[in-house]
Amino acid sequence: MRVGMLTGGGDCPGLNAVIRAVVRKGEVGYGDSFVGFLDGWEGVMDNRSTDLDVERCRGILPRGGTILGTSRTNPYKVDGGVARCLATLRSQRIDALVAIGGDDTLGVAHRLSGEGVAVVGVPKTIDNDLSATEVTFGFHTAVQIATDAIDRLHTTAESHDRVIVCEVMGRNAGWIATYAGIAGGAAEILVPEEPFDIDVICAKLKNRHAKGRFASIVVVAEGAVPADGSLTLASAELDQFGHPRLGGIANVLAGEIEKRTGFETRVTLLGHVQRGGSPTAFDRILATRFGIAAIDAVHDGDFSTMVALQADKIVRVPLSEAVSVAKQVDPDLLHGVAEVFWG
Repeated sequence: MRVGMLTGGGDCPGLNAVIRAVVRKGEVGYGDSFVGFLDGWEGVMDNRSTDLDVERCRGILPRGGTILGTSRTNPYKVDGGVARCLATLRSQRIDALVAIGGDDTLGVAHRLSGEGVAVVGVPKTIDNDLSATEVTFGFHTAVQIATDAIDRLHTTAESHDRVIVCEVMGRNAGWIATYAGIAGGAAEILVPEEPFDIDVICAKLKNRHAKGRFASIVVVAEGAVPADGSLTLASAELDQFGHPRLGGIANVLAGEIEKRTGFETRVTLLGHVQRGGSPTAFDRILATRFGIAAIDAVHDGDFSTMVALQADKIVRVPLSEAVSVAKQVDPDLLHGVAEVFWG
């Protein structure tokens, strides 16, 4: 078979491990040839591609990012975009397409499957918010990076008796904030799932410092918002999937904390450092398992599906199920575990 492959949306550690696994199993096990489309759906629309084989994929397992490039292009928001995608797949004689991405990328894949494209999805997002899979590759690496940063912030906060607000990624779900906050011993964790009350946060910090703890780390997801909406910070600029550009809630939050408590407060925005660097061993293995399962699904003719991790087994689920609802943080994880160590 002649198989196309693309990586879409935000980059994350483990993408290259998926590419390597798909190509290795497909070429050696099935005799497939591969076409890698450059920069996600943009490359499919513009018919920009590169040939992929085992030799081309040597040495990429530990590399972060993606050798194919990526973008947030949505063919359904571009005039003639869908027709151009279909024309490219025909001209390239693509028998099946492996789409590696999050809910936006796989949402496009799901819609294209309705146009007759034989597609299999692979779940990718450091936010860990894709339904139907217990975890997505890239998440554990992002959590480890954030945890390492929080560990370092503790020492400088303690040296200066400061509050430090650490902002991590997480648009609609606070998985990174929750995991890194628990692992890093944060004093407070703020997530999009639960709007926060700034007065309550400040009262807890005052109580904590009254007990002689003069340094506190507050971990906040970029999509967190206050209960009254007064501190909401989001750009009016939208991407092609309708998402506002986020980032900066920590700056507003830090200003309010310092004003209301009198505690010197600083900000650290981890930003894209969470996406960069080598994937952890867990993510390399999970991405490899996903890649092998994806090419197996192609040869089973099991299209319009996504490979997923459930009970430590790789299974296939309908793409429609995978992109239907965002997976949010379980409140028990916040209040049954994290909250025990707050205050």
